[in-house]
Amino acid sequence: MEEKLHDIRQTFQKFKAAYATNSFDTCSNLLSQLKVKLTELPGLPPLFKPSPTAVQELLLARDIFEHAVVLSVKMEDQDAFERHFLQLKSYYTDTRGLISPSEQEYPILGLNLLRLLVQNRIAEFHTELELLPPEAHENPCIKHAVELEQSFMEGAYNRVLSARQTVPHETYVYFMDLLAKTVRDEIAGCSEKAYDSLSVADAKKILMFSSDRELQGYVIEDHPNWEIRGSSVYFQKVKDLAPCKEIPSLQLINQTLGYARELERIV
Repeated sequence: MEEKLHDIRQTFQKFKAAYATNSFDTCSNLLSQLKVKLTELPGLPPLFKPSPTAVQELLLARDIFEHAVVLSVKMEDQDAFERHFLQLKSYYTDTRGLISPSEQEYPILGLNLLRLLVQNRIAEFHTELELLPPEAHENPCIKHAVELEQSFMEGAYNRVLSARQTVPHETYVYFMDLLAKTVRDEIAGCSEKAYDSLSVADAKKILMFSSDRELQGYVIEDHPNWEIRGSSVYFQKVKDLAPCKEIPSLQLINQTLGYARELERIV
């Protein structure tokens, strides 16, 4: 078993060297090899077979899957993140008392909460939150995700957008950017329904852009049906394209009166 562990460690060292230089293709290939090699270790979940090297096996496997989770963030691959996180999760929940806690546990758990929030999987967000021990809620990484969810549900979008500047871990930036785009799209949708136009200055303030160029890029890429003319952003084009439906007010009045007469007869 020592030989297998030595072989896995050597491959993992190659993975970390490629990881340090952002050689993602090499990392992916080596990670595939590592996952195959890990299946040969009997001390890992779900078997947890007792062996003289069981603790070493668990620590090594946990370290590998933690790197795999962070790699998926760097590669901006949310599907890979979910797969690797589910593989890693049992090392956090089922090995307590067998190996020492990981320093990366709360940053990665917070990162998963942030992913669920970005994907609008609010029920799963709260389920994962309930599974955490009470002391975890005081961790900055967990608190960050909880405060973001509260701000998002309250519609305090400015707090969500400004939270990018105070992320508790560098790996959070990717999901924060995705969340910022979701929030901006929500604000943009409300703005085009509420106004015919806004000044460029007001549009920048509402959407929290720091320059006219950022606003212009957002309009071109995400809202080509908006129009920037002079110092204003016009949404009227959107409204002109939207189908207009007449409300059959007279018919609704007659139906309501009919229901009232029928109810009076019953009573």
